[in-house]
Parts: sequence; C-alpha cells; structure tokens
Amino acid sequence: MIDIGANLAHDSFDADREAVLARARAAGVEAIVVTGSNGASNEQALRLAREHPGFLYATAGLHPHHAAEWDETLAARIALLANEPEVVALGECGLDYFRNYAPHQAQRRAFVAQLGLAVQAGKPVFLHQRDAHADFLPILRDYRRALADCVVHCFTDSAQALEDYLALDCHIGITGWICDERRGLGLRELVRRIPAERLLLETDAPYLLPRTIAPPPKDRRNEPAYLPWVLRCVAQARGEDEARLAVQTAANARRFFRLTNASRAG
Repeated sequence: MIDIGANLAHDSFDADREAVLARARAAGVEAIVVTGSNGASNEQALRLAREHPGFLYATAGLHPHHAAEWDETLAARIALLANEPEVVALGECGLDYFRNYAPHQAQRRAFVAQLGLAVQAGKPVFLHQRDAHADFLPILRDYRRALADCVVHCFTDSAQALEDYLALDCHIGITGWICDERRGLGLRELVRRIPAERLLLETDAPYLLPRTIAPPPKDRRNEPAYLPWVLRCVAQARGEDEARLAVQTAANARRFFRLTNASRAG
C-alpha cells in the first residue's frame, strides 16, 4: 500500500515520528507522501523525505486555509522546492469555503498561482476542495491540459462533482471518511464509480481516524499504519479483493507520483 497523503510534519508526531514510521512499515505501507501545506511544513516534509529516501516523499504548497500568507517570497520558494527530486507534487492547494479561514479571493489567487507553478515544474498537483466546487472546477479546467496530472485528495463531494473530476482525467483520493457510518455512506456508493486506474488511498493523518478501528487509539490520532482500514472499507464498497486493490492503488500511486525508487516493502 501507498499512503498518498499524510501530514507527518504535524506537531502531534513530534514525540514519536520514527515509531509512527516503523508501525507504517509493519502494517504494509511501502511509501508515504508527506503533505506540505505552508512554508514550515513544506520544509519539514522535504527534510523527512531526505531522511527516509525511497519510503517518504514530499509535496510543497499552500493550503487554502493559509491562502492569506501567499506572497512572492513563498511563491519563489515553492518554485525552488518543485525542482527537488523528493518533492513529487505541488500542493496541498485549492479552495475551502467550508472553514473560510482565508478570504475567497485570496484562496483563488493562491490556487491559480500554484497551478501555474505546477505547470512550469511539470509536476502533478495535490488538490483540496470543500464546499467550493462551483469556483474550483472552472479554475482547474482552465489549467488541466497543461498539468502533468492531478488528484482531488480526500474526496467527499457529490456524484456530479465526481463526474466532473473524472471527466478532467483526475485521480481521486479516498480517506477514512469512507469508514464513517454517520457521514461516509454516500461515499461508499460513489467509490464504485471511480475507475480502478484513477483510485488512490490516503490517511490524511493525523486527521480522519477510521471509525472502524476497534478499540480506537486513546489519543484519537490517525497515522499511516491505519491505511489498511481505509483499504478494507474501499474494497468492501467496491466488492473487490483487498490484496488486489492494494496492488492496484499502489501501482497507481507509483505512476502518478513517478515513485521509481519506492521501497515496495509492502
């Protein structure tokens, strides 16, 4: 298995990050893409990837929550990071009108700028969209032909949104949201519509702990070692064999991120 999105730069991992990585390996996770979401996490994601070559990789970007921080200095730094071999995608970037931590105009500005950087770098984008599909889709459509590839990470949206993204040849990232019996039932229906070659799995750790884990960890922190629970729910929803789905989604991730030197420890 490959976890295409884990926020391992998050301070909740500071005390036991190496143990977290060891548990991930033991669980069959062969590679993890560490999400960069602001200036500090971009640097730490790259540092972690360099410390664990062939197992950890990095993204570099600015999450829409932090869009007000976008400036020429950060843009220049992300452009440089995009040239690093350990940085396999730009993002997390996109729009979030659910939390509204940054003005919509600032979010759109940062999103468009990062898509432009991805085009220049020839690298795929790791995308975030929540309650902003109407603005997000036309922006993505304008850039899609020029982008190397894109994944809509942590997909939880509607059937129409899924159709729109698949029509743009997007990959779709599925998290532990699908394990939630309260709000993930609709996603269990939609995940069947994702072509096998477009499906990717992720934990979004430390967030979105799968509710199917019993008993849950006392600290409620998600981590890459829990990716098998996501895999299991997706396989059940699609009526597929878990082992075959693990192989398929890992192959998808290697191709999407060009992980030619992934450890394949799983």
